[in-house]
Amino acid sequence: MQKSRPKVDRLLDEKFKMKNKSPKSFDQVYQVVKRIPEGKVATYGQVAEKINSLSLRKKITPRVVGFALHANKEPKIPCHRVVDRNGRLAPNYAFDGAKEQKRRLLAEGISFKDEMHLDLDNYLWDSD
Repeated sequence: MQKSRPKVDRLLDEKFKMKNKSPKSFDQVYQVVKRIPEGKVATYGQVAEKINSLSLRKKITPRVVGFALHANKEPKIPCHRVVDRNGRLAPNYAFDGAKEQKRRLLAEGISFKDEMHLDLDNYLWDSD
């Protein structure tokens, strides 16, 4: 009986992940990310909070925001404007990884504290 428990846990975990990674959830992420203005950034958590504040239905997590951005195929959605809670770039950003994300942010006038981090105090989007 003990051997089947991990398999059950994995199946329940996968069912939960798929439930929270629906196309509608991804579309909600894209709608919020489209609102981030040039020269500003948002965190994964900030995007999730914004979506959750607008919906009484299921809640999404910052991780789901990351899944949605990674799955994005639409070049008009400014995914490069989303960073982690510490202002760190996404190491697995599309195309050339964090280098491409940094290049796009530099082109928008955002400066960096070091190779991978920007200053959230100066560039964090006020979504209200």
